[in-house]
Amino acid sequence: MLTINQLSMRFGAKILFKNVNLQFNTGNRYGLIGANGSGKSTLIKILAGEVAPEKGEIVKPSQMTLASLSQDHYLFKNQNILDIVLQGRKQLWEAMVKKKRLLETESFEEKECFALMELDKAIEEHKGYAAEGEAAKLLEGLGIRGEVHSKPIEILSGGYKLRVLLAQVLFGNPDILILDEPTNHLDLYSIKWLEGYLKQFSGTLIITSHDRDFLNGICTHIADVDYGTIKIYKGNYDQFQQQKQLNRELKELLLKKHEKRRSDLQEFVDRFGAKATKARQAQSKEHLIEKIEDEMEALDLTPSSRIYPNLSFECVRPSGVRVLQVQGIEKSFNQKKVLDKVTFEVERGERIAILGPNGIGKSTLLEIIASKLIADCGKFEWGHATTLGYFPQDHRHEVNGNHSLLEWLGQFDRNIPQEKLRDMLGRVLFSGDAVDQSIQSLSGGETARLILAKMMLKKPNVLIFDEPTNHLDIEAIEELIRSLSSYQGTLIIVSHNRYFVSHLANRIIEISYQGIKDFKGTYPEYLAKQERDFLASHLPLSQRYSDEQKQTLGISSTSYQDQKKARNTNAQMKKKIMQAEERCHAIEQKIKAIDQTMAQTEYYTKSSPQEQMQLANERECLEKELLLAMEEWETLAST
Repeated sequence: MLTINQLSMRFGAKILFKNVNLQFNTGNRYGLIGANGSGKSTLIKILAGEVAPEKGEIVKPSQMTLASLSQDHYLFKNQNILDIVLQGRKQLWEAMVKKKRLLETESFEEKECFALMELDKAIEEHKGYAAEGEAAKLLEGLGIRGEVHSKPIEILSGGYKLRVLLAQVLFGNPDILILDEPTNHLDLYSIKWLEGYLKQFSGTLIITSHDRDFLNGICTHIADVDYGTIKIYKGNYDQFQQQKQLNRELKELLLKKHEKRRSDLQEFVDRFGAKATKARQAQSKEHLIEKIEDEMEALDLTPSSRIYPNLSFECVRPSGVRVLQVQGIEKSFNQKKVLDKVTFEVERGERIAILGPNGIGKSTLLEIIASKLIADCGKFEWGHATTLGYFPQDHRHEVNGNHSLLEWLGQFDRNIPQEKLRDMLGRVLFSGDAVDQSIQSLSGGETARLILAKMMLKKPNVLIFDEPTNHLDIEAIEELIRSLSSYQGTLIIVSHNRYFVSHLANRIIEISYQGIKDFKGTYPEYLAKQERDFLASHLPLSQRYSDEQKQTLGISSTSYQDQKKARNTNAQMKKKIMQAEERCHAIEQKIKAIDQTMAQTEYYTKSSPQEQMQLANERECLEKELLLAMEEWETLAST
């Protein structure tokens, strides 16, 4: 349980929230939502103890642990990935480090024996002997393969480094878990895995996300930062929206009734207040007016902090029927090939969502067809009269220099009057003096809106979006979906936001390590056609990022020899799986026997230091052997 008492906070002259009283209960999962700048991130920092509030207090029972997602992977430079995750349980990690140092000491006497016994007890209490396997599963679920777990974190890209930190905080299994935008650096597969994991979390979860489907999937409650306060609603995001809208409408209806009643009473007072025969009645009605005004004030219809941009994408002229031809595109970075013989065509009016795991080359493909990057091999050709609008994942590629917002937007059409530029900026929520600020001072969400203004200004007939929802709040995402739904041109989208993809795409291109799947239909239709939701299935990483087993579609029958060969292959595979299971079980039994021996109090007094060290080393070897055996079994089982 986490309690907020009389909490107030402001940013400059702006009041974020005032005199807030809340309680976050154990077992509930709270989605913290609000417009950009409303105070969500500030509240997260206050709850995590990183920022002191202007007024009020956060009360947490002393025996409860609280953890929040760190964004600073530089703290773990030169450390192994698995070790970083294990540090999520501080007491366990400290005991493991001390034990390792103790076993490395040359002199091993009675004092060291007792110390080792206490450390073993501490490790066992924190489930330390299964810790590496548990940590490995978290990393696998978040898309980090087993072969890199023992390597330094420096080998990973920035997004994958943050996945390691997410695995670390999940491994800690705190009583109160605070996650600020954990889905930003995850692909669709890992987002769905995280959704399933968090549904099983038994503590108190407080999480921010701009992914509406993600909030719907995990939240039992919504904490809404709006109207200068924070209010908790029961249910997921969609249920919250309905409830909040209904509450607002009821308040407005009640306010109108109060206004009508006050007006009628005031008319009586004005009309008869001066008459001696009506003076007492007029005075009584004046008291009623005061009471009604108090009730009207208590309704608190403060304007919402949520503001929607006003987006509209048009085409100056339509493109030709054949919009794009991509043939045999290949691209490698150092020794890693990210695109291999990618080929497809795009026709006018198609709305294509390109899906696939992170690192597969989706953004690279968009950069190539947008002429921002040169392919190693292959070619692409845009069709007749095509004009492009490109929204990059890295905004620095698009918005740079020392310009003001007005100057930056104006450079794309020198003939447009400043009034029209200001109107365009106003539609993406930059008004007044804000248009004169430097583009270098913009936040991620503000930069994203500025790029959208450029795309509206140029009116291209092909729009390319690379993760457009990363820095936009839910309101801006909903407006972007609305505006793109009526766009007459062609869309090519890369996004991990399922709600965004589901509402826009009419064709799915999935890129995997085995090639490309091209499905002409909506995302829900694609999932139905596959007869499974590959984002929802709890597959091991080896299978999740590989192609499905080949299906003999369109082939009426197979030969007897082929069927016999298939049966033999299946029988051999079942035998291998059974052998792998038996091997895992045998190793587990050996580890269990060692644990029982080491758990005996007299063990450390009756055995020599050399025998103790030998047994500890034997157990460590068995743990590594078990991990390899389980990986082998998992690979066989998923084949």
